[in-house]
Amino acid sequence: MANLEKKDDTLPAPASQRDKKDHPTHIIFFVVLFYFIISLSVVFLNKLIFSSSEYNFPYPLFVTWFQLVVALGILLIWSHLGKTKSSFALIPPYEFDIDIARRVAPLTFMYVMMLALNNLCLQYVEVTFYQVARSLSIVFNIIFTYTILGQTTSMTAMFACLIVFLGFVIGSYGEINFSWPGMFAGVGSSAFVALYGIYVKKTLGAVDNNQWRLLHYNTTLSILLLAPLVLFSGELSEIRENVYFLGEFGFWFLMVVTAISGFAVNIAMFLQIKFTSALTNTISGTAKACVQTILAAMIFRNPISGMNGLGIVLALIGSGYYSFVRYREMTSK
Repeated sequence: MANLEKKDDTLPAPASQRDKKDHPTHIIFFVVLFYFIISLSVVFLNKLIFSSSEYNFPYPLFVTWFQLVVALGILLIWSHLGKTKSSFALIPPYEFDIDIARRVAPLTFMYVMMLALNNLCLQYVEVTFYQVARSLSIVFNIIFTYTILGQTTSMTAMFACLIVFLGFVIGSYGEINFSWPGMFAGVGSSAFVALYGIYVKKTLGAVDNNQWRLLHYNTTLSILLLAPLVLFSGELSEIRENVYFLGEFGFWFLMVVTAISGFAVNIAMFLQIKFTSALTNTISGTAKACVQTILAAMIFRNPISGMNGLGIVLALIGSGYYSFVRYREMTSK
């Protein structure tokens, strides 16, 4: 599973840097539309599982582990089909080398924490506030870039970061259904998103800069790492005692569809960057966040106060501006 979207610099270079041919407009339209549908589906389906469906299942560690298991199954099937069918050649054959796994393990810890805290945040907060909490990854990215890599950030990017932080503070203060566990999970998830983006650059060399090979190791190691956490967290015993619908097809169908959607985000982002550009990808991400907030307010009837609404708008504006500034800085180098 990878239901958190990775930063652009962890994915292949934009098509414009590799292939000067223009792609048909209708292809670009459907690729961007596919990204919108899949990335929105991940958030809303997870929210349905945790708190809003007839199958109320508030066990984020188990859900994360199950989605990773499904993702590994997809990787195994896809890579096997790729041996004989060129249309499946996007993902290389599955591999697991112990020496490489040791080098990837620190990154996997960040990956697991990122996914688990993200699902925990989604369990406790409204979807309208979820994007505000997640936007703090920009703030942490600037902090970790300086403390870990020793790289400074431009004043314009810092200004965008300030807008995001103000949005978070104002949005938190105005949140009607405020949750401390949800806020701490959102902040923690944002921190690990930023750490993950930074350490991916260092770890990709272990897999010849192939993000799909890295996904093989991350997914496998994450399953192994999460299994004891699920066991000792007490979630399994609570599931056995409290969940009456484990034998129902509808519940497992929802779980599998959500897991497949989470994995499909990887494909959607790959296609979007391949057929458009990194800038289009960042703009799509910001636009998707806006649509996500509006749909959440309509579907889940999340109450939004004036302060909360202002915070959401500021966080979205700051995120979009930061993406634009960073893209301009990268293209000017």
